[in-house]
Amino acid sequence: MALKNYRPLTPIQRFKQTPAFDEITKWRPTRALIEPKKKSGGRNNYGRLTSRHIGGGHKQNYRKVDFKRRKHGVSAEVMGIEYDPNRSARIALIKYTDGELSYILAPNGLQVGSKVVAGNDVPPDLGNSLPLRAIPLGTNIHNIELSPGRGGQVARSAGQQAILNNLEGGYALVKMPSGEIRRIHENCFATIGQVGNVDHMNVASGKAGRTRWRGRRPHVRGMVMNPIDHPMGGGQGKSKGGGGRHHPVSPWGQLAKGFKTRSKRKPSDRFILERKRGKKKI
Repeated sequence: MALKNYRPLTPIQRFKQTPAFDEITKWRPTRALIEPKKKSGGRNNYGRLTSRHIGGGHKQNYRKVDFKRRKHGVSAEVMGIEYDPNRSARIALIKYTDGELSYILAPNGLQVGSKVVAGNDVPPDLGNSLPLRAIPLGTNIHNIELSPGRGGQVARSAGQQAILNNLEGGYALVKMPSGEIRRIHENCFATIGQVGNVDHMNVASGKAGRTRWRGRRPHVRGMVMNPIDHPMGGGQGKSKGGGGRHHPVSPWGQLAKGFKTRSKRKPSDRFILERKRGKKKI
């Protein structure tokens, strides 16, 4: 994927970088594989605001992406690479030999006309899905299951990839994109390759309007509010929370930096061998 730069004729265009969409080959989704997507505006079933800074945005349809790769042993041809407004990655339209159409995540380098297949004894080629026990060590993988048959849950966003480090005792040791090393059952499926659209992290919208088109409303800093509205508000001039030193907190008083929110006794802790940033499991 390439990024499109603009001549700085206006302040908006000076640092603007948008996707060039040069990898897109099919511009309209397949009608049989989409369904309406309802916007909540950040409100729950009672109509109460539970998630701030959400609202507006362009109308979208949901694309039914097959994260399970449920048809095993049936080869499929890549018919096109499409844009998906619901995720940062691109999706690929594939057509099985029996005529069925499906969407999958498009790995980096997948081309129209390529063949992909899922199964227990398929070759570890780009875009193929197979169990971790059948993948060579050191291979880059994505769309990884955490439980057999549940469907891919790990490494699904643009540019993400995990690395298969080892196999021992019926489990695979997988290095996550965060650097965490985790034990995953060897019967869990994963897809070969890195998720496409690798330059997504370098996109600069250039103006607030493009952010509003995505359904994100303005986020006001707590420090510029009044004391009644936020614990960090108030003070004479620019201050760190009411005139005195105040650790960053949420509007409801929970620490925002350094406070560990993960449960101390979580069942999945036994599958984590090494925490991210090189911290050993205690």
